[in-house]
Amino acid sequence: MKAFIFLLMGFATMEFVAWFTHKYIMHGFLWTLHASHHRHTKGFFEWNDLFFVFFGTIAAILIMLGFETFDYRFWLGCGVSLYGLSYFLFHDIVIHKRFRIFRRPRNRYLRAMVKAHQDHHKSIGREGAVAFGLFIVPKKYLKNKV
Repeated sequence: MKAFIFLLMGFATMEFVAWFTHKYIMHGFLWTLHASHHRHTKGFFEWNDLFFVFFGTIAAILIMLGFETFDYRFWLGCGVSLYGLSYFLFHDIVIHKRFRIFRRPRNRYLRAMVKAHQDHHKSIGREGAVAFGLFIVPKKYLKNKV
């Protein structure tokens, strides 16, 4: 049971870490890396993908530190990894269609997630940008029929 709680804590904490990092770091002093995500690029990879390496390294370190005893660090690292996998599936595949696997979502929550992210991409810089998180969708997107 403790393992599951730490797994959930790792996942849930990452949504808030991702929101903060996105709003204040990616749209702040590391805009030079993140800007590639807000502009059309010809290649498959973007400079923005380096953030995946950063968060993936944190997850790997936590897993390695807790691997011998499967303590809280291991399960937190697994939660961070699960968040990363979920983020990739929803952000890169469902929303941005890096791999054209799914059609437009019919689920109300997923449609709200897509709309919030589309609105986020309407602004280029940090000023005026909305919806910095991914899984916690602002209420206005859930209330509206999107």
